[in-house]
Amino acid sequence: MKIITFFNNKGGVGKTSLIYHTAYMFAELGYNVLAVDLDPQTNLSQIFLDDSRLYHLFEEKKTIKSALKSIEEKRGDILDAHIEKINGNLYLIPGDLELSLIEDKLSHEWYNCLTGDWYPFALESAFYRIIKKASIEKEIDYVFVDVGPNFGAINRASLISSNYLIVPSTADLFSLKGLENIGDRINAWTQEWKKRLKEKKPNTYDLELPQADIYPLGYVLMKHGVSANKPVKAFLNFAKKLPSTFRKSLKNEIYYNDIALVDDPYCLALIKHYNSLMPMAMEARKPIFYLKPADGAIGAHFNAVKKVHKDFEIFCKKIIESIKIHSDEIGIQ
Repeated sequence: MKIITFFNNKGGVGKTSLIYHTAYMFAELGYNVLAVDLDPQTNLSQIFLDDSRLYHLFEEKKTIKSALKSIEEKRGDILDAHIEKINGNLYLIPGDLELSLIEDKLSHEWYNCLTGDWYPFALESAFYRIIKKASIEKEIDYVFVDVGPNFGAINRASLISSNYLIVPSTADLFSLKGLENIGDRINAWTQEWKKRLKEKKPNTYDLELPQADIYPLGYVLMKHGVSANKPVKAFLNFAKKLPSTFRKSLKNEIYYNDIALVDDPYCLALIKHYNSLMPMAMEARKPIFYLKPADGAIGAHFNAVKKVHKDFEIFCKKIIESIKIHSDEIGIQ
């Protein structure tokens, strides 16, 4: 099981739709996939499921929040999460609008971890242990986690639980500033968590705790215009800064040389703005690359659908290859 979180401090970059399509493509490639909605806005759940199904899950308390109920109220530990089957090998742990209510508790218990007691560690590791338990049950290969665009306690608990980070970005000033901020914050969180791990007491040894060994895989340039397979001029000034900004923020590298996005190994994909295809896909409740003529994908749209399929297949295979290279480097399977 590999946990991959998609995160940028800047909102509106297309992160959730990227996760949605990535999860479907990994499933198509034959992997068992679990999508986890840890954004209190529940956008990922709303893309995967129609309103009637979501309403049922909320009413039946079959969301990530339900799995936290006992530990949040200090009446026990995590509960089994409801795992919604999307198709044969693709699953979802649905989000919950009330998830934001746990933010303050996570903030408070983060500092209490320094006491070494069981409860703070149990709460801070709850997301990780819920995901791990669900992954074992469904024999999951890849977990994709959606989080909100902020540096709150929910995102901290998610990111210290992740193996890999992917940063969706757009070619604009605020996305670059968001990317600049990510590295310092993640580094601080991981160092603080490792310090807390040293403080834990024997009564926490029954907890399977995350080790905060998150590895930044790369970034994705979202919503760019395309001209001869390159970002159009209006985006170029910001787009060309992505390679050096990513390296400085997340790899602790000083990088002075200009490098084309298509030649940057950390640039995992250039995802085009697909205009009218996205609303069409949302209406049909399926990824863009599964649209059929019956859904309205005819003529030029149908050719574009095939292009989207190829783009995401290449993107997902690049993620797999990047993970393999990193695993080989550190000597894990």
